[in-house]
Formats: sequence, C-alpha cells, structure tokens
Amino acid sequence: MNNPEFLDWVTKLIGKKPINETLYIRAVTHGSFGDDDYQRLEFLGDRVLGLTIATQLYEQFPNEPEGKLSQRLNGLVSGKVCGEIGRTIGVSDHLLLGKQARDDGARQSPKVLGDVMESLIGAVYLDHDLDAAKQFILKYWGDRISGMAKDIRHPKSALQEWAAAQNRKMPVYELVEKAGPHHDLRFTVKVSINKVGEVQATASSIQTAETTAAKLFLEKFI
Repeated sequence: MNNPEFLDWVTKLIGKKPINETLYIRAVTHGSFGDDDYQRLEFLGDRVLGLTIATQLYEQFPNEPEGKLSQRLNGLVSGKVCGEIGRTIGVSDHLLLGKQARDDGARQSPKVLGDVMESLIGAVYLDHDLDAAKQFILKYWGDRISGMAKDIRHPKSALQEWAAAQNRKMPVYELVEKAGPHHDLRFTVKVSINKVGEVQATASSIQTAETTAAKLFLEKFI
C-alpha cells in the first residue's frame, strides 16, 4: 500500500511522521481483508490506553477513592467512546475491508471504529514510544477527561444505592437479545426492580447496554 493521503492522515493524527508504515496499514486492516489484521495491535493499544487514562485520572482527581476512579476509567476506555473518537478522526475513510464486511456496514460500525482506534494507539507505541502514544491519546481524550464533573456516579451504582435506600430488592439485569453480524453485534438488556418496573436498552456491548438501561430506569422511575 503506497498511499500518500493515508500517510499524511497518520502524520497529522500523531504529530509525527511514521517510521514503520506497515504498522499503521495493519492497524486499519480488518480481518475480512487479510490475515495480517489489527487484532494484535488492538490488544496492545487497549493496555496503553488504560494505563494512560488511569495515570491521568490519578493525577487529576487526587482525592477520589479507587472506586470512583474506576468508574471514570471504565467510561473513558469503553468501546462506545473509542468508536466515537475513531469516527471523529476519520478512521472509516481509511479502513481496509473485505467485500462482505463492507456490505454489512463495517465501515460505520462503532465496534470496528473503536477497535481500530485502539490498534492505532498500539501502532504509535511500537513505532515511536510510550510518550508518543500518551500524547496521541491525550490529544483526543483530554477534553473528555477535563470536562468530567467532580462528582460522578455510575448509573448502575446509583440505581443499586437507590434500591437499597428504598428497601427494595437489588436490580436484576437480563440479556434479552443478541443480534447482528459478528463485527457489529447488538445486545439488548432488561433491568428490573421488583414492584417498581423494568426498562430495556440496546448497545454494542452488554456492559454498555446495562449502563444505558440503568440510566433510563433512573430517568423513568426515580
């Protein structure tokens, strides 16, 4: 792949010229296109992302306990956020996809975009160093971190606390449906509290669906 436009895009993203161009090509290669795909880079980038965000949260919220820091971390490194950032920076324009994946809509899939976002982080880490990867991450996650409220409660925690305070049974989460192609699975989850009500939500992961369902339950019943 000799694509000056792609390399210019990468250079603008990371603020440095690629040394090993092959890493970035692999980072945008879906499994439907070839065996040398982004999955291993995604694995690595996910860990670099987690370390970078955790360190930033530790420094930015010095008085918060581990539980609240974990809540913030889980939100910031979620597939949903990674997918949103991937879409923002134009990942979909540079994905290498097989015909079936293209036909299935993989180019706009939040999961695929999120996975590639993490694989790009892995590529930057290997091509340059940890500091370059951190700069890359904070360039696109920094506003999300700084914009966080000082007080934050995860919807699932807030719902559980409300149920306990009202002497209700704990919320029950149930997977209702799993549908869609492999690269873009959608999970529908139901949350219910006995003698209060129930709500359903659909998302690209069970965790996100549960979180959304808890948020909707709070909005509807509390």
